[in-house]
Amino acid sequence: MTQTRVLTGITTSGTPHLGNYVGAIRPAIAASRTPQVESYYFLADLHALIKVQEPERVQRSTLEIAAAWLACGLDPATVWFYRQSEIVEIPELAWFLTCVAGKGILNRAHAYKAAVDKNREEGEDDDAGINAGLFMYPVLMSADILVFNAHKVPVGRDQIQHIEMARDFAQRFNHLYGEHFVLPEALIEENVATLPGLDGRKMSKSYDNTIPLFAPRDQLKRLIYSIVTDSRLPGEPKDTEGSALFQIYQAFASEEETQAMRRAFADGIAWGEAKQALFERIDAEITPLREKYEDLMARPQDIEAILIDGARRVRERYGVGMMKRLREAVGLRDLSQTATAAGEARTDAKAASLPAFKQYREADGQFYFKLADGEQVLLQSRGFAAPKEIGQLIGAAKAGRLELAQLLAAAEPVDAARQAQIAAAVAAIAKAEADARAAKDGAARESAGS
Repeated sequence: MTQTRVLTGITTSGTPHLGNYVGAIRPAIAASRTPQVESYYFLADLHALIKVQEPERVQRSTLEIAAAWLACGLDPATVWFYRQSEIVEIPELAWFLTCVAGKGILNRAHAYKAAVDKNREEGEDDDAGINAGLFMYPVLMSADILVFNAHKVPVGRDQIQHIEMARDFAQRFNHLYGEHFVLPEALIEENVATLPGLDGRKMSKSYDNTIPLFAPRDQLKRLIYSIVTDSRLPGEPKDTEGSALFQIYQAFASEEETQAMRRAFADGIAWGEAKQALFERIDAEITPLREKYEDLMARPQDIEAILIDGARRVRERYGVGMMKRLREAVGLRDLSQTATAAGEARTDAKAASLPAFKQYREADGQFYFKLADGEQVLLQSRGFAAPKEIGQLIGAAKAGRLELAQLLAAAEPVDAARQAQIAAAVAAIAKAEADARAAKDGAARESAGS
């Protein structure tokens, strides 16, 4: 049975804290045990270089985060666990994608736009202090995904744009060089737990309000007792709504324990007593993990061996073969095969000259498609709430089963002359698809006969 490949990138900057554990580590490890899912977890150390130029910090953070995930139960024997920088095919693929990526799309990337907006607010040049790594981040992320043809990528809503970019780059490459990439889908994490920090704001290193995941017991207790609460005295009812202390407790407690704490708040539990209960509940879950973490941190050579082996295995299974095919596709070929390469190049050029359907998502959250012939857009769709209907329309058009009126009904109005162009373009696409299927079937029959 075909497995779904799910890829998760792990940022290697800073020391993991309770918010990382609840919001990312714990649910991701639970998901890794799902049947019929092939899970990929990689330490995004190349991405870390965009913001961190301290070599010791990059190394230390990579070690700490790898040890944290392993201590929390990630099993390298059942998942693909590797360091991004060990997959040499990723930067090579990133360059291939750079050569098809539209600069206009990258100009609209959220992180880059936010940096430009900040510069403008401060009266600086648009690109002051912005390195090319930040600008090209979406291309490198696309290579992370496409090098293994991952089907799904778990992301928060703020990362959907990057998956849409990966799809766009993959479509452009496929259009030019043939069908090599699966179009990845964003696996939206609607219920990601977000823990408040010591001051009530979201737990974040940028706010310096975190509780380190594997802090020693005495430090853990001291930090929990420093969580900001209101001035209500023992015996006074307390609100669970908006209480950082209650929200953190809820993230670690069972439903029964949570309800008991809710009643205790209503009955006026003292803040000191509530903080002691929170400390005991977190410590009960974290202590055995802390012991595993400390053991792993004392054996960095074992962590290194796990990551090197994970990279070797995933490269052998997917990366090397994928890049061999892609090199051939773009023309980085054995020169002794010049005649064959030239013939394939003519075929590729013919395919690239065909009109093509393109799917994409806009900032309004709606999905769209367009029919383009080179740089000319023949047909622009209206917005759709989900991509499935678009896929069905385009699939029917490519198979020659779609009436022109149905296609026009899904798009912005066009005049009669343009309708004739559209009809001719769709017919050309359908014929090319039919020819490709016939050639494939013929090759399969020939192979079976031999």
